[in-house]
Amino acid sequence: MTLNPWRLRLLADLATFGTVRAVAQRGNLSPSAVSQQLATLERETRTALLERTGRRVRLTAAGVLLAGRAREILAAMDAAEAELRGLADEPAGTVTLAAFQSAVHALAEPAVARLAERHPDVTVVLLELEPHDSMPALRRGDVDVIITTTDFVGAELDPAIDLVPIAEDEIVLVLPAGHPLTAQDAVGLQACAAQRWTFDVSGSYMSELATRLCREAGFEPSVICRFNNYMIALQHVEKSRSIALLPSLAIDPRYRVATRPLDPPLTRRITAAVRRPATPRPEVTAVLTALRSPPRSIEAGR
Repeated sequence: MTLNPWRLRLLADLATFGTVRAVAQRGNLSPSAVSQQLATLERETRTALLERTGRRVRLTAAGVLLAGRAREILAAMDAAEAELRGLADEPAGTVTLAAFQSAVHALAEPAVARLAERHPDVTVVLLELEPHDSMPALRRGDVDVIITTTDFVGAELDPAIDLVPIAEDEIVLVLPAGHPLTAQDAVGLQACAAQRWTFDVSGSYMSELATRLCREAGFEPSVICRFNNYMIALQHVEKSRSIALLPSLAIDPRYRVATRPLDPPLTRRITAAVRRPATPRPEVTAVLTALRSPPRSIEAGR
């Protein structure tokens, strides 16, 4: 039996992303092509790796086992390729970078552009993942580098993970233009007890943070909507339907909103994180260098 690395990667992606369609989109393939390759992998291993329930599939116990081993095999192959590339002067290869929503445009995309100029042989696959999802993905080996914040429960230090400071980002109160609270230089949240709020989706970093801050200020927030898209949240605030707590990175000057710092002020730390490798990969190091180029503090347009 000879295992095909490409088919193993498809199986590992299925374990991570859950559906054949998602695997197909990630690999720029058709769903039928992914299904055919997974069926071939089953024949090659003489093992049932998938259970089909209607139009969906899920991994069998053997499939879960092989997907885990596949990640180890693929990681070892990547390390071997990195060692060979390390003999050359110029980094080359593919790096998967995951970033939370507001960091995609503000940090990740500028870094990718800088990288393309300095190291054109490095390809970056960019994914949007929130901190609660990106750290587990990094530990599993689904991504190579993440942009995250360590200011949440569950982000405890891990000896297998290296953290690289990138920036600091202020959490601000977002108000409709002309709102009475804009007369203040800084706003204590206790003054917002009677307001209607827009929050991020339940369980997200910003939702948990905003809920905690409001409760510490002595009130339960009246949340009238939840969006996982900051542009929609800003639009809702712009139309005077609510107020919000958002990171400065998320403030888009195209929307007519006002921002005010909190009293006391609150800043989150933004870091890049990578698995601690046995052998450093030059292309990963190049991505980290590009990410560290911005200043450590970021002034958002208000």
